[in-house]
Amino acid sequence: MIPFYALVVSYVIFRGLGLVGLSYFDQWQTPLQAAVAIMLLLTASAHWGAKKTDLVRMVPPIFKKAEWIVTLTGVLEIAGAIGILIPSTSKLASICLLVLLIAMFPANIRAARENLTIGGRPTPKLFVRSILHLVFLTAIFFAG
Repeated sequence: MIPFYALVVSYVIFRGLGLVGLSYFDQWQTPLQAAVAIMLLLTASAHWGAKKTDLVRMVPPIFKKAEWIVTLTGVLEIAGAIGILIPSTSKLASICLLVLLIAMFPANIRAARENLTIGGRPTPKLFVRSILHLVFLTAIFFAG
């Protein structure tokens, strides 16, 4: 839930600070790009440190080298956060991030079904996780 709150609160802050472009489209897209970047940097930060073990447990057992996958997805989230802020790469970054989030969804399913925790906090149930995932996918799509 924390990434969701980060997305919403940072969007409201960036919009309120006037982080907008000249056209109507830019008036909501530019703050959304910044908010998506904040959310991605927050989620990427969990890929190292104390929460990494929890994320490794989420990786379905069919995938080998779960630690490597967690590290790679964290690096890709950081790259996507940077890419979505650069006008010439925002569309490509958005597409790549959409693919990444879709590829990561089985880990979310596993976390919900097995009642895994992240940082000692229970993960949301599958329905809530699915809705949150759709919100993140939608935000990334429109940010690009």
